[in-house]
Amino acid sequence: MKKHRLLGTMIGMLFLVLITSLGHTRDFSKVQIKVVEVKPGIHMLMGEGGNICVSSGVDGVFMIDDQFAPLTEKIKTAIASFTSGSIRFVINTHWHFDHTGGNENVGDAGAVIIAHENVRKRLSTDQVLTAFNLTLPALSKEGLPVITFTRDVAFHLNGQRIDVFHIKRAHTDGDAAAYFTDANVIHTGDILFAGMYPFIDIEHGGSISGTIDATNRILGMIDDNTRIIPGHGMLTDKHGLIAYRDMLTKIRDRIQSQMNAGKTLEEIKLSQPTQAFDSEWGGGFIKPDVFVGIVYQSLIQEK
Repeated sequence: MKKHRLLGTMIGMLFLVLITSLGHTRDFSKVQIKVVEVKPGIHMLMGEGGNICVSSGVDGVFMIDDQFAPLTEKIKTAIASFTSGSIRFVINTHWHFDHTGGNENVGDAGAVIIAHENVRKRLSTDQVLTAFNLTLPALSKEGLPVITFTRDVAFHLNGQRIDVFHIKRAHTDGDAAAYFTDANVIHTGDILFAGMYPFIDIEHGGSISGTIDATNRILGMIDDNTRIIPGHGMLTDKHGLIAYRDMLTKIRDRIQSQMNAGKTLEEIKLSQPTQAFDSEWGGGFIKPDVFVGIVYQSLIQEK
């Protein structure tokens, strides 16, 4: 019972960090949407929250994630800088509000929202974080995915094949990545936080080992020429994903070794198991001690 209370407190603290960092206290009027051309017809949009991918062409706009509701008009303006097409389809890579906050706006404007079935389950009901008595309210009908899948789905748009596939128990229990097979571009969602320690939503089905497994699955699909759009961080490539996978694996194994020796979380934190990686990966909104706690709690759940 004590372990469950500790887990609840830790999860609540992590979500408070996430919510504060990703937008609930942000002045969205100051956010600028940066457009990065990844390949002809494929762009990455960076603003506040999860990175957006846009495929544009004769079939209109296919968009992956939509950040926060107050940014929808800025996102549309950014898209209009490189295409005149309207948003036809929106994929949600998972349920978190910094990736789905614009759902109601784009859905109300006629876009078809698609996601793994667990994303619809999360978005259609209030999500309660008991440690802080925090509730993330359910979205309206307009913001819910109208097409859901349990495994894989393929799109054929704008001269591209786009394979959208589910990855189990990685960042959440409803993760999806999207691979543009012809262009050799992949959007990983929050499976990858480029250049920073990731948030892993243990309370909603995520796990450190599942995240590592997900990176290995993606590495088996791509090559040295693949462009990778992460859920957070800068555009990267296979070498960047390998470095991320190796960092996660080494930190997990160090923490697991100490847990096997009977060390407490506080003792593990004092040993600084992330120290060798902090200069490269510790500058994001998940700080080293917090990441150690995430990994520790995940490993407890994986027993």
